[in-house]
Amino acid sequence: MDVFKLIAGFLSGIIGGMGLGGGAVLLIYLRIFEDTQQINAQGINLLFFIPIGLTAVIFYSFKKLIKWKTVTVFALCGMAGAVGGYYLSSLVGGDFLGKIFGSVLVILGISEIIKGFHLKKGEKGGTIKKE
Repeated sequence: MDVFKLIAGFLSGIIGGMGLGGGAVLLIYLRIFEDTQQINAQGINLLFFIPIGLTAVIFYSFKKLIKWKTVTVFALCGMAGAVGGYYLSSLVGGDFLGKIFGSVLVILGISEIIKGFHLKKGEKGGTIKKE
């Protein structure tokens, strides 16, 4: 077993379990280190997150941190979006999807850096407050 696969799977699981989108780690790993086509990497990523998501849901449910009425609305809309995304991805092709994915990551990264400059560490308990 390749140690990089173990690390990528573990980090993706941790980030995904926190609800922060661990798919970015997995997709980057699959594209760069495994030379997986973008469309295949997306399919692997989606399948990977079924057990990860279910595990996280169980723990979040026990802590009563899930608002089920809200989840239902998002889940139904998300399923419709997934069908639309599948058809759209089959039309535009894997290379273009990779460019879209990379562009979104760059935009999000820049956005977070800019937000970081606008945040100031608070006095009490290390909380973060906007300036």
